[in-house]
Amino acid sequence: MDYAERLTVPLRWWVQGTMFVASLWLAVLAATPEVVAWSVTAVAMAVLVALLVGYGRPRVSVDGTTFRAGRAHIPLHLVGPVTALDADGVRRQAGVEADARAYLLLRPYLKRGVRVDIADPADPTPYWLVSCRRPDALVSALEAGRTHRAAG
Repeated sequence: MDYAERLTVPLRWWVQGTMFVASLWLAVLAATPEVVAWSVTAVAMAVLVALLVGYGRPRVSVDGTTFRAGRAHIPLHLVGPVTALDADGVRRQAGVEADARAYLLLRPYLKRGVRVDIADPADPTPYWLVSCRRPDALVSALEAGRTHRAAG
């Protein structure tokens, strides 16, 4: 694996979610029997865990032949120019300069990302816009994979 990253949610989301569930427990405890409060809290905590784990599940990776971003994948020989973007660049590419046909894998807690142009003329998607923690490392892995595939 040349590059691999899971887009997990930050710790502060877990803390805030847990505090919300604790507040819910206190509110329900004041109005209902203790067993009901604990039951509601257990369900709320299970829902919180499922939501945060599910939202942080996407994986971005580059191996010897394929670039994967969430559920999407593309062979490296169909990857065009790759650009690392800072927070402002991602905001512009996802906003005023966006193309509605683009594939987006964005997370609000990850400000930086990568724009990956698609070189497949049969693909209607012009580019992928992908959030990541280390855009320079992802760009390097994609370019190394493209170079290696072109040479081989």
